[in-house]
Amino acid sequence: MLSRAAFGLALLRRRTCFIRTYSDSAKPLSTPKEKGTSEKILSSCPENTVLAGLNYLKDQPPVVAKADSEYPEWLWKLIETKEIPNDGPGGRGEKMRMRKANKQRIKEQNFLKTQ
Repeated sequence: MLSRAAFGLALLRRRTCFIRTYSDSAKPLSTPKEKGTSEKILSSCPENTVLAGLNYLKDQPPVVAKADSEYPEWLWKLIETKEIPNDGPGGRGEKMRMRKANKQRIKEQNFLKTQ
């Protein structure tokens, strides 16, 4: 039998799946590219790569990466960083910057309380 504390911890513990991934070797920088022939690579994995850990239902086929052209255009815009508008004092951009600075200040204060 589990003790009451151990049973409570077992209920709180989440089941997680960790997948170890390895990075590609660095490409040599000495190879010059011509300006007109460079293609923008959008996806981080090549086509037909089996994406482990995404199909968690039983008896399902493995999830395979598609070609970049098969994904919708809006998906690649999610990667881009969000531009904060500079619309003067009291504007949306200033509010966003103040909120971000306030969150960072709260995190720093909470960290200092633990020391």
